[in-house]
Amino acid sequence: MARQYFGTDGIRGTVGQAPITPDFVLRLGHAVGQVLRRTEQRPTVLIGKDTRISGYMLESALEAGFASAGVDVLLTGPLPTPGVAYLTRALRLNLGVVISASHNPFADNGIKFFSAKGEKLPDEWELAVEAALNDAPSWVDSPNLGRARRLNDARGRYIEFCKGTFSSNLSLKGLKLVIDAAHGAGYQVAPEVFHELGAEVISIGCSPTGVNINEGVGATHPEALIKAVAEHGAHYGIALDGDADRLQLVDAQGRLYNGDELLYVMVADRIDQGEVVPGAVGTLMTNMAVELALQNRGVDFVRAKVGDRYVLEELVCRGWQLGGEGSGHLIALDRHTTGDGIVSALQVLQAVARSGKRLDQWLEGVNLFPQRLINVRLTPGQDWRASATLADTQKTVLAQLNGRGRVLIRPSGTEPLLRVMVEAEDRALADQCAQALADAVKA
Repeated sequence: MARQYFGTDGIRGTVGQAPITPDFVLRLGHAVGQVLRRTEQRPTVLIGKDTRISGYMLESALEAGFASAGVDVLLTGPLPTPGVAYLTRALRLNLGVVISASHNPFADNGIKFFSAKGEKLPDEWELAVEAALNDAPSWVDSPNLGRARRLNDARGRYIEFCKGTFSSNLSLKGLKLVIDAAHGAGYQVAPEVFHELGAEVISIGCSPTGVNINEGVGATHPEALIKAVAEHGAHYGIALDGDADRLQLVDAQGRLYNGDELLYVMVADRIDQGEVVPGAVGTLMTNMAVELALQNRGVDFVRAKVGDRYVLEELVCRGWQLGGEGSGHLIALDRHTTGDGIVSALQVLQAVARSGKRLDQWLEGVNLFPQRLINVRLTPGQDWRASATLADTQKTVLAQLNGRGRVLIRPSGTEPLLRVMVEAEDRALADQCAQALADAVKA
């Protein structure tokens, strides 16, 4: 059964357009409440949000929907997505709810959910909610209505959790850091975490207005961070996205490190500490240079579908701890149940503080392969999978790459486009091969 509302990361869209409207979100809260009450007589859910102005409206609608189904609600106010996941688990609650559209502009918003264990929920649960949305509402009577209250110490609890993921034998003293919270959910948390661990902190992107989240700052606009690091003579800069579950990191020379490189550092640091790292999980888009570098360290590497939820599923299935995406979604299951931009940054800085090596020194010999991506528009009814021309061209390209590069061809999930990506040690070869494949699709 196909999902009608849920995408790869909850339900998301433009505010005021279906499904991100207060009437739908009220129905959603009621439907989720009905699903929860199939196994719990009196469930309690936690609702957190980012700094978008629409969060107030959607929070009220969700709260009403849950109350009408007999579900109690705890409200945190602005809090990073991984903070909601942590508190849901720590407080033994039944569900965590986040109102956020992550790195999207302020006019968008969304709803996503975490299980009682602080983990992303499976497709089966989402399908059950969608089915409940089609059922007639089942309002509880007045004595059984849900109650709502504020969790006033949510931010402090999460700050202490983040600090606890950093080695107690180390500190960040001597480091000057620029922290960019994208005017988003981490604006009150991230600067405090790094400051309390000893770093000198300069904050940017920490003045939300409700309409400026991700605007020219944050993980999607690292140029602001690069500029601030240079201006302040900082050692490193850390940029989060709107809900603070991913990061970008910049060094004093203005070099930007993506999630693939940071994943390698996290793995290498654990190996250097004598830990056994049997494997790591990336995605179909993870740079091949990182895959080869991990294999050279004796670490198996597996690719999941694009999306941090699929990385997490693969990690859990294999019993591994470390995975991530080039976009900066990094997961360390020995530290948290989900991707966390602050915790991931601490894991990287821990490697720096413990070893005395700069980030560029950690990544000596790991030279990212050039990637060429071409989007080819498909004609209505075009069956690219049945194209003999494309199949023959792909065989030729793979022979040219000779195991030192790769091909990824996948359809867009939102547009009639075929994404053709070639990765190779030589940029000219990557360009040539990608163009040959694109031409074969058009033919």
